[in-house]
Amino acid sequence: MNQQLKNKCALVTGGSRGIGAAIVKRFASEGANVALTYSSSPDRASEVVKAAQASGVRALAIQADSADASAVVAAVERTVSELGGIDILVNNAGILAMGPVEDFKLADFDRTLAINVRAVFVATQAAVKHMKDGGRIINIGSTFAERMPFPGGGVYAMSKSALQGLVQGFARDLGRRGITINNVQPGPVNTEMNPDDSEFAAMLKKANALPRYGTAEEIAGMVAYLAGPEAAYITGASLMIDGGFSA
Repeated sequence: MNQQLKNKCALVTGGSRGIGAAIVKRFASEGANVALTYSSSPDRASEVVKAAQASGVRALAIQADSADASAVVAAVERTVSELGGIDILVNNAGILAMGPVEDFKLADFDRTLAINVRAVFVATQAAVKHMKDGGRIINIGSTFAERMPFPGGGVYAMSKSALQGLVQGFARDLGRRGITINNVQPGPVNTEMNPDDSEFAAMLKKANALPRYGTAEEIAGMVAYLAGPEAAYITGASLMIDGGFSA
């Protein structure tokens, strides 16, 4: 594996499973020291840390609920303290709450925005105070920011659409320092939370130009590219990796 991230220090929120875990492992394989946050899966987080350390890098897991702004800031500060800095931030933690508008609970609305939007702002604000020029910020959005083809997903789609405006605005704030900020917008991806052998998956595959689910490793590959030196001229972008779901 190309060591294009050698000696970089990264934080991946929600890194104990799924896409987040794949990103942590990919970063480690490319030479980055990496911290991850998790909410309630210490054993899973420990397994990902051990997998990262097997690549010869430093890695650590930090318990932090992304709905708690103070915990998010503390995770950034601990990353800087234990890894020696922060060059890359991946805002991956997110939740999916579904339901018709008539019945959608305000508590679910507030928690969706707290984790999917506010935590991205909080972590970014905390990280850029420590980032050197040329840092990288990458948010994991969703193809649903562009297309929500079934009922019940409006609040989730709104939360991911908010990230599009965020990166366009913050790209202007951070560009003078050479810090890039972008969204990666996955389509249907095979994870424990959304397996590719379910009835729901069968419906989504029919909506894809490529009639399959993506893999977490494919998403991690795009994230690693954006974190690397070849992507220095990409900022303020929302990049689709969705098998043609939004085509």
